[in-house]
Amino acid sequence: MKYQDGKADELKNKFWHAMADSPFIMLQLDGDSKTAVPMTAQLDKDANSTIWFFTQKNSSFAKLGPVTATLEGKGHDLFARFHGNLSVETSQERFDQFWNNFVEAWYDGGKQDPDILFLRMDLGNAEIWDGDIGLLNVAKMALGMNVHDDAEKRHAEATL
Repeated sequence: MKYQDGKADELKNKFWHAMADSPFIMLQLDGDSKTAVPMTAQLDKDANSTIWFFTQKNSSFAKLGPVTATLEGKGHDLFARFHGNLSVETSQERFDQFWNNFVEAWYDGGKQDPDILFLRMDLGNAEIWDGDIGLLNVAKMALGMNVHDDAEKRHAEATL
């Protein structure tokens, strides 16, 4: 991990807070950039390394398998690219946990809509950038000074 002073876990924690604050990501099947679409990640604070999605059975994601997601924090304070594997989630308990009016708005048949595909993404490797570069670096940039080394210290490769 490149994040200095043992703060990689802090950046990983910031990642999860950014996801909770705005769970909208771009998701695509690996090797097929045409499948990249915005999705809403369903999060469980007790389920590290896993997120869930509701989609339709005719979606590209019905192919399952390896995927890549990108996240931009609400205030541009964090950026991430992370990988995982999609599979069908069969737990009715998990389905019920995440079902809400915002999900229901996408399905004419409600919870019983035959077109619903409930997916689980088991997370793997991630690259996370802290977008909060600080006032000093903003001043350096305004003066045309190099901030690359400082920015690199605010970056981590991690397993989610």
